[in-house]
Order: sequence, then structure tokens, then C-alpha cells
Amino acid sequence: MNTAHTPALSQDSSTARPLGVAAIGYAFMGKAHSNAWRNVASFFDVPAFEQKVLVGRDATQVAEAAAKYGWAESATDWREVIERDDIHIVDICAPGWMHAEIAVAALEAGKHVLVEKPLANTLAEAELMTAAAAKARTKGVQSMIGFNYRRVPALALARELIAEGRLGTIRHIRAAYLQDWLSDAQSPMTWRLRKETAGSGALGDIASHAIDQVLFLLGDAVTEVTGRLHTFVDHRPGPDGPEEVTVDDAAWATLTLTSGAIASVEVSRVATGQKNSLKLEIYGDKGTILFDLEALNELGFLDATVPVREQGFRRILVNEPEHPYLEAWWPQGHIIGWEHTFTHQVRDFLLAIQDGTQPSPSFEEGLNVQHVLAAIEESAAAKSSLIQLSSTTEPAPTTEGA
Repeated sequence: MNTAHTPALSQDSSTARPLGVAAIGYAFMGKAHSNAWRNVASFFDVPAFEQKVLVGRDATQVAEAAAKYGWAESATDWREVIERDDIHIVDICAPGWMHAEIAVAALEAGKHVLVEKPLANTLAEAELMTAAAAKARTKGVQSMIGFNYRRVPALALARELIAEGRLGTIRHIRAAYLQDWLSDAQSPMTWRLRKETAGSGALGDIASHAIDQVLFLLGDAVTEVTGRLHTFVDHRPGPDGPEEVTVDDAAWATLTLTSGAIASVEVSRVATGQKNSLKLEIYGDKGTILFDLEALNELGFLDATVPVREQGFRRILVNEPEHPYLEAWWPQGHIIGWEHTFTHQVRDFLLAIQDGTQPSPSFEEGLNVQHVLAAIEESAAAKSSLIQLSSTTEPAPTTEGA
């Protein structure tokens, strides 16, 4: 009997059959997610699952990737895959322009869905996905968006310190996500530089991460936005000659939060010398936290409540078993890397499915970020005018499953 349109069951007993997983997309993110699926059960106690099928458009290439990344088989038609009785989880690693169609179809078919950020290319698509996720949730079907930096142990620790009041009242935040892979004007045209496939440039690609971190760390919501976008290289080499770049190379925004804190966000893919640097500075009246993704095992912390003669930033090496996620890994001082964040993400998603609870970040949280991205675009188009955000956006949840 075809059960594709019945809810995927939570795994609440040792006798439940393994959850069948399908991943859609096998390039950069597909590889990162596959690595997580392949390794998570070796380090964490998670419900039983099987890497059933990897989906991609090129039959030969996806078959090679499936064999390399540990998938039992490959396929080229995602629609057929999500109808299969043996598929319970759909992991969407395809480009943003495909997110909405695949996610909505998978949720309606009763499959749990994990989708890479940003949620979608447009606000309208994100709203459709969120509505589908809410409807599916009433039937026990879970969904999550892949903001993997929430699973950096140092950032999870930073959130704990902020929630404990160690920084006091947060006044302002600086978030800068800088890369340089487009610094060379001769770097070739890709789908990421076309609005019809990417939605936006640095804004959706990396500002989404920076904004999610602001909301995640503070458990806050955005009320006002000003923004600016800029494209420094407006044409790139294509197979048939120069092609027009229709997305931004860099973006800037100032965000007012419900708490009264102010966040400045700067992102660029033409910041020469910056490879993958997400820098966060969180300033409170009792302390400060510093973080840089290029040193992701470290957290800078200043406690302003001690006497001035003792104050100064201290380096916390976030590698102790007492730190989020790290009880599963190596002895103290043996650092982990970027790829581990995806393993933590899959772990949290599987446990949420097992427990029948809503994982975080939810599609609603992804939609909140999408509202901010859309407001930045609106502000930029209106010469950096102040944009008010609807009060319907909600603060990020105050708990995290680390």
C-alpha cells in the first residue's frame, strides 16, 4: 500500500523500522550534509536511519556522488523519491529556487523536511513553505531550516552565557560575514550570481546566517531595518561572453530589536583576504562576547563585573565535555571543525523526530529572517529608508537542543 500521503511516524521504540533518508542535491551542501548523515550515529545516540537515496539532475554524477558519500542508491526525479514508502526524511540541499516546490511537496507527502538556508528565494515562497510546515506539524511531521552555525559549540555557549545574564543588558551587536571568492573580477558566472536562481547575492547567502545569529543569540526579534546593497562587478565571464550579474556583491544593514538593542550587519563576497569570516561582537552593560568563525573553537569573553584592574578579554577554548555537543567528540583541547556543525544539526533533527517535538530553527524562524532580508532589499531600493517590520514576527525560542 502506498503510504506516501500519511504522516511519517516518530520513532519512539527500539522496534520501529529505520527512518529512510533522501537527500536532494549533491554539490557543496549535499556533500556537507552527506558527511553528517554518514557520521552522526558514530558519535551520538540517535534513532536508527538509513541513507536511502541521493537525488541529482545528472544521472552519472549523482551515482558517483552517492557511492562516494554512503548512499544506497541514486535517482534523478525527486518527485518519485518523495512518494516512496521507504522515505521518511527529505533533506533539501538544492539551490534556493527549488526549495519551496520540493519542501511543500515533501511535507504534503508526510515526510519530515530539513532544508538549507535561506528558506526560499522570495518572501512569498517562504510564506507558502511555513504554512505547509504548520499544517504538517498537526500530523506529526517535523521541519527545520539548516542554519548550521547555531550548532557551533562556541556560539551555543555564547547563547547560554547571554541567557544567564552574564552580559547584562545587551546594547549593540556587530555581525560581519566576509568572504573573498568573488574578489577577482574574472571569476566566472555561476547560478549564485543570477537573481532568478539565487534570489539575491551576499544578502541571502551569508547575511541570512548573520541575521539568524543575532536573533538566536539574543532570543530577540527585529522591529526596524535600514539597508544598502551594492554590486561591485556587474558583469562576469560566461561561456558565451560577459554576463550581467543581477544580485548584490555586498550588503549593509542596521537592525533595531524589540529589546532596544541595535545590530549592525555587514556582508561581502568581495572582501579580499577574508575566506569565511563570520565575526560577532555582542556588547552588554556587564560584559562582552567576541567570536570569529575562522577560529570556531574559541570564544572571547570579558566580564565587566570584576574590578577594572582585573578586567580583560579571556580566551575560552570551547572543547570541554561540559560545553554544548562536545561530550561526543575528542579529549579536551582536540578541536573540531566546520563540518561538525552539520553533524550536530542532523543529531538535533533526528532527536526532535524521535521525541515528536518541533526542532529549531523552525520554518517560522526562517520566515522571520526572510522578512528581515526583504526589508533590507526594500530599504536599499528606497535609498536606505527606515522600514518598519510587522509585529507578527516572533522572537527565537529561548531553548536549544544542544
